[in-house]
Formats: sequence, C-alpha cells, structure tokens
Amino acid sequence: MNTDIENLFNDKVIGHPAGLFVMFFTEMWERFSFYGMKILLVLFLTAPYLSDNPGWEWSRENALALIGTYSSLLYLTPIVGGWLADKITGYKWAVIIGCFIMMLGHVAMVFETTWSLYLGLALLVIGTGFFKPNMTSMISEMYKGKESKKDGAYTIFYMGVNAGAFFGMMLCGYLAENIGWSYGFGLAGIFMLGGLIQFWLAKDLFGQIGERPSKIHEVEIPQDLNEDKPIKTIEKLEEEKLNPFTTLDKVLIVLSAIGGLLYLFNDPISKIGNINLLPFSLGGLDGSNATILIALVLFLYLIISRMSRYNPIIRDKIIAVAIFGIFTVFFFGAFEQSLGSMTLFARDYTARALTGNSALIFKIIDTVLTIVPLAIITWVLYLLFKKTFSKIPYSNIVLGATFAFLWYVVYYKINNEFSKETTEVGASWFGILNSFFIITLAPLFSRWWESKYNPSVAMKYGIGLILLGLGFGILVFGTMGIPQGAKSASVSMIFLILAYLFHTMGELCISPVGLSYLSKLVPGRMIGFMFGIWYLAIAIGQKAAGTMGGMIDKISEEHSLSTFFLIFTLVPAGVGVVSILLNPILKKLMHGVR
Repeated sequence: MNTDIENLFNDKVIGHPAGLFVMFFTEMWERFSFYGMKILLVLFLTAPYLSDNPGWEWSRENALALIGTYSSLLYLTPIVGGWLADKITGYKWAVIIGCFIMMLGHVAMVFETTWSLYLGLALLVIGTGFFKPNMTSMISEMYKGKESKKDGAYTIFYMGVNAGAFFGMMLCGYLAENIGWSYGFGLAGIFMLGGLIQFWLAKDLFGQIGERPSKIHEVEIPQDLNEDKPIKTIEKLEEEKLNPFTTLDKVLIVLSAIGGLLYLFNDPISKIGNINLLPFSLGGLDGSNATILIALVLFLYLIISRMSRYNPIIRDKIIAVAIFGIFTVFFFGAFEQSLGSMTLFARDYTARALTGNSALIFKIIDTVLTIVPLAIITWVLYLLFKKTFSKIPYSNIVLGATFAFLWYVVYYKINNEFSKETTEVGASWFGILNSFFIITLAPLFSRWWESKYNPSVAMKYGIGLILLGLGFGILVFGTMGIPQGAKSASVSMIFLILAYLFHTMGELCISPVGLSYLSKLVPGRMIGFMFGIWYLAIAIGQKAAGTMGGMIDKISEEHSLSTFFLIFTLVPAGVGVVSILLNPILKKLMHGVR
C-alpha cells in the first residue's frame, strides 16, 4: 500500500499526486451531470404543456414532493454504498459502478416519459450511493501518512465539485431552456459517460489504493485535542466494547428506517398518482404523518438509549452532535430552496429580459464567468497530460476529447447569445451563483477560520443560519409589491443575486464545519453510525425543503409571496439566535474540542 502511495506522489501536479486530479475531473463530470440534471427537473416538471418548450405542467406541490424525496434518498443510499465498498467492492470499483449506473440514469431521462423519468431518478439515487462516499474515501487512503497535505487535497477536490456544478447548471440549463429538455438531460449523460470512461482507463494508476478490502482493517483513532498524542488506544477500545449494537438497537434501526422510507415514497405517490400506501389514521393524524412520527420516536429512543451507555464525557459530546444535527435540518430545509422554489421564482417572478446596454453588459460578464474558470481548468488538464500521458494515455485522450466537446458547447452558447439583440437570462442561470460565490469567497472564510477571531462551532452555526435568513429577507423585500395569488411578476434580478450571495456565505459557515466536528466529538466505535445519522439529518432537511417549497402556491394565494419567503427568513434566523445563545452550554458539552 505504501509503495502505491509513494508512486502516486512521484508524479505531482501543483504539488499533489496526479491521481488526485484524475479524481478531480471524475468528480467534476459527475457533479456536472448531477446538478445539470437537478436544476432542470423542477423547470421541466412544471413547464406548461402548451408552449414552445413543453414540459409536464405538474403543480409546484407535486413537483417539489417528488424532488424532495429524490434529494432525500441521495443522502441515504451513500450510507449503504459506503458499507458495501468497505465490505465487498472496495472504493475504486464502487466509484466505477456508481458512474455506470448514474450514466444509465441520465440516458433514461432523455426519453421524457413517465417510466423513464422514474427509472432515471432511481438509477441516479442508486449510483450516487456507490459514488458519493467512496471518492472521498480514496483520497483519504491516498494521503495516509501525509496528513499535512490532506487539507489542500480536499480543497482542490472541493473546487472540482463546484466547477462541475457551475458548468453543469450553466450549460445543461442553457440547452434545455433554449433548444429542448432532452438536450439538457442528454448533455448531463454525455459528460457522465466521459467521467466513467476516463476513470476506468486510469484505474491502474492507483495500484492497490481503493481495491477490494482485506480482512485486516485500519482505523484512525481521533486525537485528544488538548495534547499532541493519541488517546490511549487500548483503554478507548475496551470502553467501546461495552457498547455493542444490541438486538433491540438493530430492530429499532430497521423499524425506523422502514417507517421513514414509507413516508418518503408515500408523499409523492399519494399526490401524483393518488395512491395511498398508508391508508389509515391514528390519533387524528393521517397514515403518512403517523408513520413518520412513530419512526422518529423509535429513532430518538435508539439514540438516547445508546448515549446512556457511554460515560458522561462521551455522552455530552454526542448530545452536542445531536443538537448540531437539529440545526443542520433547519439549515438544509431552507437552503435547498435554491433548486426548488427559488428556481421557480427565477422563472416566474423575475425580470430576465434584457435589452441594449444591459444585455451587452450581461453577455460580457457571462462570457468572462464562463471562459476564465474553463481556461484555468484546461491548464490543469495540460499539466496532468504532461505527467501521466505515458502511463494512462487512453484516459487522457478521452478526457481531452470530453474537454474539447465542453469548449464546443461553451462556444455555441456564447456565439448564439451574441448573435441576439436582446437577452433573456435563463431561470437555471441563477443556480450557478452559489458555486461562483463559493469559489470566490471560500479563501476569505478560510483565512477567517485560521485567524485569532475564529468563532466557536455554535457561533458559526448561528452566523450561518442568520445569513441564510437574511438572504430570504432580501426576497421578502423584493416581493412586497407582488399581489396576493399572482402567478407571475417582474422583480429585479438583483434581489435573487443578493439572496444567493447571503445563502452562500451562510453555507460557508456551516457545510465545511459539521462533518469535521463530528469526527472529533464522537468515539471511534460510533463514528460510522453517527456519520449515518448526519447524512440522515441532511436527508430530512432535503425532504423538508421539498415539502415546504411545495407550499409556495397555497401560501401565496392565502397570504402573499412575501409571506412565503418571510417564513424562511424568520425560522433560520431564529434557530441561529438559539445556536448563539446555546454557545456556553455547547462549549461545556464539547469538553475542550475546538
């Protein structure tokens, strides 16, 4: 294993092994496809049937119910995919399997039929389960013994994530809105295929890294953050042996999982297909709400019973993680409106038609936003070619061909836009703002966290949630003139742009923090279980986002669109204030972890 690691570090690109950049581009194409498809989904499902670019004319509630369930499942299947890779396939083959299944999912979406839509979404959920947890696991394995360089590696990898999301939403969205939905879905599939072939042909570069696991498992033991030496391993493992998963624990996990899945599937099926999988009532609650409530109670009992078996210090730390998990649910419930109700707001309530100087300025800005990052990434591609062409020539050829096609699509978009006298900004275009702001602001936030003014985790959560609320507050102000029940309006784009800016700043306070503190706070024996719970918290937030976003028509008709966004202003900001007020208590529960 060490030999393979050393071999990888022999060929460096920008100070990191060339293999990291093979994974960078694979992740970039996967995120290109994923976000390119996801931003189209709500637009396609709700677009009028009788129009130049006909969609399915679903109600917003039905569309967001399906998207909420889909998004939620995307954070649940990685729990299973990570386990399968650990036990059976290894990380490398899990990534290849995931890419292949996702590629088939994108192909299915092209046909725009009911069966192909559901099949495509199912394949994307399964494929993401294999892909999502195991790419980062390969990076972790690659940097064993070189932990000082790991932060830089993840930063580069994170840029690949955002570059893929940026170009995917921009180009898939452009083709879908200007030519046809199939072109957008198809473009996502083409780049997913490119990522699959490129990684497949480069797999030998990694040697045994990420291969099928041996029966000897290595575990990273967290360090005592007050000292520079590891916690006494033998005492730690002896303590953890006292808290195995009991039969009751396993039964509770199964029952709560079944209840949660029944709720996830029943919500869109009952609304879209008028088929109720839970046709009963209990205590005044319908079957769906009763089922999820019972599942939640069982799951809370499981968490509390497991926590009670640990010593007081570990129990306090797990309580702190649980509180941050609750904050995470509220954050994602509001933040994920970006690919739901905020995309609908961009299409139906935003003035997107530009003429004269305004159109020219936008075209220039959009061109710069497209060309500059693509040129930088192409330069990285050139450096990778220089280092690896003799070892993985066919992978490089496929990667180069994929990039050539990407440049062609960019040229087509820019040339087509400059040939028009007027410009209508696509509704999907606004989705790129999150990735753009992350890339530009991340270095500033990183310097803040490294300075003497670095706030505690509770303060970061509080600041992040308040910034998220302020972003929606801008939309409240921008929509105050829209009449009650209006289905369209022409609000200035500046409100939506500023909302994305504040939301991204909120994300930078929270998203990079959660998993980092989780790994520091929970005991090694429980780390896999708690990572699963963390993904579950995000999954709940994703479903909540779809459910609440689907209420946009009802709230707008009964009150106003401003009232709809006011809810997303007050709730996150209120939870953020609670996080700040709980800071002293959470610090005590964390017992010195910083």
